[in-house]
Amino acid sequence: MLCENLSPWTTALTDLGGQRVWSLLVSVFGDLAQEDGAAIEGPVLSAIMTAMDVRPEATRVALHRLRNDGWIQSEKTGRTSRHSLTRFGREETVTASRRIYARPEDVCQLWKIIVTDGSENREAIATAGFTQIAPRVYAGAETAQAPGDVLNLTGDTVPDWVRNTVVSDRLFAEYQSLHSILKDIDASISETDDLPPVSRAVLRCLIVHNWRRLVLRHPTLPPALCPDGWRGHDCHVLVSGLLDRIMRPEPKALRDRG
Repeated sequence: MLCENLSPWTTALTDLGGQRVWSLLVSVFGDLAQEDGAAIEGPVLSAIMTAMDVRPEATRVALHRLRNDGWIQSEKTGRTSRHSLTRFGREETVTASRRIYARPEDVCQLWKIIVTDGSENREAIATAGFTQIAPRVYAGAETAQAPGDVLNLTGDTVPDWVRNTVVSDRLFAEYQSLHSILKDIDASISETDDLPPVSRAVLRCLIVHNWRRLVLRHPTLPPALCPDGWRGHDCHVLVSGLLDRIMRPEPKALRDRG
């Protein structure tokens, strides 16, 4: 059962856009059951999803979809179902986790711009960590390695037109909304060890989910490349700090649902 004092935060986080149930489940398994052999029992998963205001039938439909997609596998032990990531689901989760759980202090502060000859593979360049700012021109961290034959350019000051091109208005606004909620949680939350395990799981997973759905939509960007008022880096710092404080509950504690 969810602690009542968490309700304003969990409601605020669930009210943000993009809360598809199957995607929420991906975040839950990615945070609580990523390790090989880890699983979440059916009653525990039901308690977590119910606390996120997800109806049982919606959870069942989402689990069915993820099984069909090869992400989740389910087995019964007696009358209890156990759900876990498949090998494919775990591999995809581990890859995404490198971005989701990266430490903010490890983000490269230096930047560069590359210019291509026009024959580039845009998807490969985006995967390498660059975002397009003009035809044949891309910006990214200095440590990003662009595929192919490109011209690398660096400098001391990033022009405003570049910084205002790097992120969309929608992404800019979504980070502002998430930052407002995270800042409130950070200022209000006290000793998280006093929270029941399911409450900790719910709060962690909602923070991870809302961070995940934004951070995976763009490359890792040095602060100098971002526009004034950009809250992406501030969110990164808050997410990292909150996850350090809201300790991941042990599987046994979740099974006991204390």
